[in-house]
Amino acid sequence: MTVEFEVQGVRVSELVRRYGTPLFVYDGTALRDRFHGLRDLLHPAMEIFYSLKANPNISVCALLHSFGARAEVSSLVELTTALRAGVPPQQVIFLGPGKSRQELAACLDTGIYAVVCESIPEVALVDELARERGVKAPVALRVNPRFAVKRSGLAMGGRPRQFGIDEEELFGQTDLVKRFPDVDLMGVQVYMGTRILHEAVIVENTTRILDLAERLSAALNLELRMVDVGGGLGVSYFDGESDLDAQVLTDGLNPVIEDFTARHPGTRLIMELGRYLTAEAGTYVMGVRYTKTSMGERFAIADGGTHHHMAAVGIGSFVKRNFPMAVLNRLDEPATEEWNVTGPLCTPGDTIGKKVPLPPVRPGDLIGVHRSGAYGPTASPGLFLSHGYPAEVLVHEGRCHLVRERDRPEDLLQRQRLHDPTAHDEADVPH
Repeated sequence: MTVEFEVQGVRVSELVRRYGTPLFVYDGTALRDRFHGLRDLLHPAMEIFYSLKANPNISVCALLHSFGARAEVSSLVELTTALRAGVPPQQVIFLGPGKSRQELAACLDTGIYAVVCESIPEVALVDELARERGVKAPVALRVNPRFAVKRSGLAMGGRPRQFGIDEEELFGQTDLVKRFPDVDLMGVQVYMGTRILHEAVIVENTTRILDLAERLSAALNLELRMVDVGGGLGVSYFDGESDLDAQVLTDGLNPVIEDFTARHPGTRLIMELGRYLTAEAGTYVMGVRYTKTSMGERFAIADGGTHHHMAAVGIGSFVKRNFPMAVLNRLDEPATEEWNVTGPLCTPGDTIGKKVPLPPVRPGDLIGVHRSGAYGPTASPGLFLSHGYPAEVLVHEGRCHLVRERDRPEDLLQRQRLHDPTAHDEADVPH
């Protein structure tokens, strides 16, 4: 009997019959278990904010919010998504180094909990917008600290960055509160890096961030009502990596949090989690169109590829490493061969897996890329060769829900305008 990949009892062949390929499938039970696996162990004073950049699908956001997650957003559309998903404004923070005037105005008009400002000119713009509206704008300062993260997949602080205000600069801004009377400087945010897979590193970062927040509060006479310690909790994708142990992590974090809250009982503590919450819950399903051999190597040419899942290519890595993959419709067959798994794009870069151990692959097989719930379609060049974005399906409580329709040719063309080179109409003039 052939064993198939299932999500909550729904076989992959049934998902493909209903929705086609390529396809992203999200397991609602895995999302719940991931969230509560940390939430139930973590000190209750530390709130979990879901970073929509990892997966901005509105249904994924709504489901995580139903479990208790708040929202961290970085664009006007992400802000709108979180609010429409049911997240109250007071459970939303807005980050990003290049916020537009429109985005900052929307933050103030919707009444979100905090705008995280990443430069002094941005604080000045928020002050101006608040004055126009006759409101006090809640602002947290993103700090680029002197110390750097250790053993991070991608460092985002501790050296020259577009993110945040250098620690040395901030400590010299002792008149900051007085200079911007329409801004309520109420907190500090530090985000050191991503894909951290060592519990002790997260504990050390959190300890140092909380200490930095206390020192800044004293130096700037800033009322510390919020500290956002970032996050960066990693997910293992590759051989030799191990997932974080939530028990070990919280055994280290909780005393640090308890010590801080004893000194600052009114301070709201925030941890941002994106990849950690969603990656494990997602599977990218591709249909194999052709198989071939070239110069002794096997190729499985699929209908999906890097235009939907750029993260699986290993961007930023010196050595190409494969995400975990399997032939989903024949899970019980041993991996006896090595296959290059490629997509439909006219570029040699469209190799989603190189020398992947798989059973003999046949046209019509379904290849799945596991741990694909984060940085999938929205972090990929979906318009390359005009293939468009795939369907996304959420399986929740045993039922399938289409949460994003597959792009059709008319979807991709509807925002384009055909210019007739033989026409002599007056050209549109931008206002």
